Formats: sequence, structure tokens, C-alpha cells
Amino acid sequence: MLNSQYRNVMIIQEFKVALGGENINLKTLRELCFNGNFSDLRSLWDLCLKNLTSFSHCFHVSDREVYSQFLKEMIIQPGIAKANLGLSREDVTMEDHPLNPNPDSRWNTYFKDNEILLQIDKDVRRLYPDMAFFQRPTEYPCQLILDPQNDYETLRRRVEQTTLKAQTVNRNRSGVTNVSSPGKALNLYPSNEYEVLPNGSEAHWEVVERILFIYAKLNPGIAYVQGMNEIVGPIYYTFATDPNSEWKEHAEADTFFCFTNLMSENRDNFIKSLDDSQCGITYKMESVYSMLKDKDLELYLKLEEQNIKPQYFTFRWLTLLLSQEFLLPDVIRIWDTLFSDQDRFHFLILVCCAMLILIRDSLLAGDFTVNMRLLQDYPISDVHTILTKAKELQDNS
Repeated sequence: MLNSQYRNVMIIQEFKVALGGENINLKTLRELCFNGNFSDLRSLWDLCLKNLTSFSHCFHVSDREVYSQFLKEMIIQPGIAKANLGLSREDVTMEDHPLNPNPDSRWNTYFKDNEILLQIDKDVRRLYPDMAFFQRPTEYPCQLILDPQNDYETLRRRVEQTTLKAQTVNRNRSGVTNVSSPGKALNLYPSNEYEVLPNGSEAHWEVVERILFIYAKLNPGIAYVQGMNEIVGPIYYTFATDPNSEWKEHAEADTFFCFTNLMSENRDNFIKSLDDSQCGITYKMESVYSMLKDKDLELYLKLEEQNIKPQYFTFRWLTLLLSQEFLLPDVIRIWDTLFSDQDRFHFLILVCCAMLILIRDSLLAGDFTVNMRLLQDYPISDVHTILTKAKELQDNS
């Protein structure tokens, strides 16, 4: 016990040395982060995802001010304009009428935004249903949004008032039903809608909803695709539960920029038109099998013989960065290593290959049905074993 405590103290000291001075030793920091030894310093994801070389407070202040401006421009001001339209004659003129077919119409934009918002709303309300965190009120609700002086249509009101329905997508682009692991399919809350907190407070899922809505507005080429909520969720949870109160207070803005940086590397997985390109998800799924063929030919041939195609299970593994295969603490541990690797998405393929090799005996003995169940509900929960195997594959390549 004492040895473990001493080791933790030494690791924290190594982090402090790596973070000390005007410039950060990013190489040393990444090596420390790779081993996942910074449970009290996980806001260092911010550094890993932004490739920063300085831990400047001013940098964060700047980002947070920009995010506040996004809130004003994309939620508050349109909300005020919508409230004003309902009180003016503008909404009955052909210049900007709700039935105006002009694609530049403010109403047309509003309705399109609503469709995106309703899909986001449906997804974020169900984030990690096996834990209560996202349903709980945040300690730091956004004062810009909740300011009682602002009489405008908030995202919450938009969802409550709209009659548009968002279609639930039950199948992924490869045509394979996304089967969630039993540990993540627990429904501990009512099957209809989760209860919305009273005015003056907001649940963590409402914060995530706002982050995704602003991201969609700023990135109209991709907007929002189901699954993005599963990526932003762990990042927000990490910042919102940080021991440092400053990180917790600014979790929304910091999560937005980390998510944006991560999506800048990962967004091609969510763009259907790129599926079959070299940067698309199909190429990456096939890369898992190519690596498996090189590392374990017998297992590769067995899966080929049973016609178990990589898109049957690696689509979800790769697109959602394994966030649906493990419980949240284990997802965070995996991401510690992923985010610290400069070639993180190649390492993700190594992790997927390691996951296959670690259950090779079961796969070699199983038939198609048994093996599909194993792959869609992965049986090993010890992520340390998986990461160790992935590192071994990396070192031997």
C-alpha cells in the first residue's frame, strides 16, 4: 500500500516537472499520459488534443471568451429574434414567412436547426443510462443562458414547443444494427422523457446538448451525426468532475474546443460520402483485418471463413472510439492512452486488433452466431490487458 502511494506521489511529481517552466516537455508528458497515471490530472487531455507547448491561462481565457460569443450569436440572439418575430408583423410577410421556400429565410434555417436539435436532444438525454451523472444538475449552470433578464427562446423551450419529430436511426451506415453491450443498455430512468430540471438549474446533458448544437451550427458540412454524443460525453464528464474547480467551472467551453479538435481528426468517419475513400471509415475497418492478417493469420482466416466482415463490429469500435464497448471509467482509461499517442487513430486500430487476438481461442472455437455475440458484446473488461497487448503489437511492428 505504501509502495503504491509512494509511486503515485512520484508520478504526480514527474507530471509537475513535465508541466513546469514556460515550455512544456510534450514528449515526456505524452509518455506519462500513455500509461494512464494521471487520474487527478485528466484535464491534460486538453494539452494532448491541442498539441500545446505551453499551459497558458490566457489561452484558456481566450477560448472561453470565444465560446461565450458563440452562445450569444447562435443561441441567445436567434432566440431573441424568434421571440420578436412572434410579436411583429414580420412573420406574415413574404420576406420571412414560416412557409417561405427561400433557403436563406431565417424561418427555413430555424426549422432545419430544429431537426438537428431534436436529434441531439433525443441522444443526449440517454447518455450513459447506467449512471446518474448526466441527469444531475451541474454546479456551474451557464449564467448567460439562465439569466432571468433574458426573455428569449432557449434550446430547452425550442424542444418543448416544437412539433417536429426526429427519426431514430436504428442501423448504422453499413446496414448492421448497433447492438449495445448489456452493461450500457440498462434503463434506470423512465422510458419516455427524462424529467427536466426547474428554471435556474440545468442538467449535465443539457450542457452537452448545447455543445453539440453549437458544433453543428459551426460545421454545417457535417452538422450532427448520431454517435457524436458518445464522443463528447466522456470528454465533458472528465472536465466536469475534475478536482480543480476552475476546470469544472469552465467544463462546457473546454469540452467544446477539445471535442472540436478531436473531431477535426475523426470527422471523416462520420461523413457518408467519404466512406469508401482512403480517409473514410471503410478503409479503417479493413485496416483492422489487414493488421490481424499480419499478426494472427489463423484467426483472420477463421473470421473470413465464417464471413464475419469487419463492418459488423469495427464500425462502432472505430467511429465511437470504443466508448460503447466499456464502462465509462474504462473508456477514459483507454482514451488516456489514445490521446497521448500522436498517431492516435493508428493506435486505435492496434487496440482493435489486440481485442480480437485476446479472445482468439473463443473465436476459433465458436460458430458464426457465437462469434458475432462475442464481437458485439466484447467479453474482456480489463482494459489494461488490452492496452498492454496493443503496445506489444506496436513494438513488434
